[in-house]
Amino acid sequence: QVQLVESGGGLVQPGGSLRLSCAASGSDLDYLALGWFRQAPGKEREGISCLSNSDGSTYYSDSVKGRFTISRDNAKNMVYLQMNSLKPEDTAVYYCATFRLCVVLRGMDRWGKGTLVTVSS
Repeated sequence: QVQLVESGGGLVQPGGSLRLSCAASGSDLDYLALGWFRQAPGKEREGISCLSNSDGSTYYSDSVKGRFTISRDNAKNMVYLQMNSLKPEDTAVYYCATFRLCVVLRGMDRWGKGTLVTVSS
């Protein structure tokens, strides 16, 4: 069973940056696509980034493309999300998750407890 633990959230001003980290543990991690989704208060869950386990391709939602970068350190079983040029609308709880449908950022099967990101002046 896969366990995921997110960290790195916090309060940041608009235009600022944060890096989220996800510590993954469990079996078969090499066979799983990992990524991130977020959920803002009163809004639906939004898949924002995924990194394919098969070829290392990365996928982003239109809302974060060009500002966020996902990376993975397989030796450490870590996944990261570098977030730049943050906007107030990026405020949400961010979750690290396994993705069945990485290309379309859907099919999240397991996720952690999340980390809160607040973008505000």
